[in-house]
Amino acid sequence: MSDTSDTSPARATPAHTLLGQTIYLAPEGFVQDLVAELGDVAAVEDRLVFADGPARPAAWAQNIWHDPVRIEFASIKEGARALRSIQRNWALWTLRHHRRASLIQDNLPHVSAKPVVFPSPLPTAPLGSWTLLDETTIVAAARCSSPYRHGEVTFVENRTVPPNRAYLKLWEALTLFGEQPGPGARCIDLGACPGGWSWVLHELGASVVSVDKAPLDPAIAALPRIEFRQESAFGLKPQDVGPVDWLCCDVICYPTRLLRLVNQWMESGLAKRFICTLKFQAETDHETARAFAAIPGGRVLHLHHNKHELTWMWPAAPV
Repeated sequence: MSDTSDTSPARATPAHTLLGQTIYLAPEGFVQDLVAELGDVAAVEDRLVFADGPARPAAWAQNIWHDPVRIEFASIKEGARALRSIQRNWALWTLRHHRRASLIQDNLPHVSAKPVVFPSPLPTAPLGSWTLLDETTIVAAARCSSPYRHGEVTFVENRTVPPNRAYLKLWEALTLFGEQPGPGARCIDLGACPGGWSWVLHELGASVVSVDKAPLDPAIAALPRIEFRQESAFGLKPQDVGPVDWLCCDVICYPTRLLRLVNQWMESGLAKRFICTLKFQAETDHETARAFAAIPGGRVLHLHHNKHELTWMWPAAPV
C-alpha cells in the first residue's frame, strides 16, 4: 500500500480503541511456559500471547503490555502520528509487514538501545510497545512492565575478570531491584563457585560470605572482603552465619529444595533481602514457582539473562 503525504496539520488522528486484553511477550523458547502459567489465553502470535482482561502476574513474561489499544490507520505517517499522539517513546515488536512497520518506527523519535553500564538506575522515561496486526492496524500499549526495550537488559560486559557470565544475572536482578549493596553491607552467596556473583557483590563494596562445596576461582577467593566456606549451602544454618543484608543464591538444585532453604532463612529473620535463582531440570516446576510467587512481598520473574530459570527477589517493589 502506498503512503500518503501529510498536507494538513489539522488532519485528525486515528481513534484508539481499547483491546480489552493484555499482551505478554514470552522469552525466546518459553512461549509454552508462559501459556501454561497464564492458563486461558485468547491468541498466540509468535512470542506475543494475548489474554482477555487486565494483566495477571506472569513470571514467564519478558514484558507485559498493559491496556493495549487498536489503531486503524491509512498511511505510514498517519500511523506514526497516532503513536506520537499517545506518547514519545516506542519500541517496535515486528510480527509481519516488517518493511511497513520499520518505516513507521523510522517516523518516531529515536530511542537509544545502548548497553547499560552497571550500576545504573532504571530508566524513568515511559517506553511503549507496538506491533502491526495487518497493513492498516496497529496494536500499541503505552505502559509496559519493563522500562527496557522488550524487557531486554544488555550490559557493557566485563570480559576479563568474572570467571563466567553468570554475573550478568545478578547485575540484571540488582538493577531491577532498584537497590544494590554497598560498603559496609554483609552478603552471603550460596552456590558461589566459580565466584561471579561474589565478584559482583565485592565490586559494590560489600563483604561476602561465599559458600560452595567446590572451590572458588583463585582470583575471586583472593579478594580482600571474600570469606570462603567450602561446604554445602543446605547444611549451613542461618545462625552459623548471622545477620546478612543480602542473601544471593544461584545454587544448582531442585526448586523445592531451594524453597525449603529460603523458608529456613526467612523464618530466622537473619536476611534482609533475597535474590535467588530457581533452576528447572527437564520440566518446568510451575507448582513451586507459584509457591515462590505466593510469598508476600516478593516477585518472581524471568530475567533476560536467565535460561530455563526464574529469579525470585524479596522484598520487591510492585510492578
